[in-house]
Amino acid sequence: MEKSYKEYLQHITTFIFDVDGVLTDGTIIINTDGQLLRNMNIKDGYALKAAVNQGYNVCIISGGTNEGVRSRLRGLGITDIYLGAHHKTEQLDEYLDIYDIKAENVLYMGDDIPDLPVMQMVGLPVCPQDAVSEIKDASKYVSHKKGGKGCVRDVIEQVLKVQGKWATEFDAKYD
Repeated sequence: MEKSYKEYLQHITTFIFDVDGVLTDGTIIINTDGQLLRNMNIKDGYALKAAVNQGYNVCIISGGTNEGVRSRLRGLGITDIYLGAHHKTEQLDEYLDIYDIKAENVLYMGDDIPDLPVMQMVGLPVCPQDAVSEIKDASKYVSHKKGGKGCVRDVIEQVLKVQGKWATEFDAKYD
């Protein structure tokens, strides 16, 4: 019998996220200078910072190359950020090797076809509610939240609560 996704939560040590369609709603606004602008959810940011503060490995692997995204994520304490990743399995292998992480301890959240190979390699593949059908089929959990609308907070909070590490008081280190 297939395990419930909740049985995997206790063993997660590492969170890896795509950006567009996961940390954002997938919408890109193009200004008159041709700069691509994205929206990120502040609640997702709080959860990412909470995971970093609790000592979890947090990594971003994205095909996008927006340096504003890198700046925002670094501000949350995330140092492992792979942008311009067109073969995401290479970055996953490198990251796991550098930190000696077992794939079965990794939660990866993606939303579209480029995420599929990575999702097939990790212990807990998950996706936002509005992911494409192939990604939903490959996921052990589909968040009730859409990309850029709290799906990252949803999965981080579930893991931290199961492991007894979700803060019930405001963490003054959050910016």
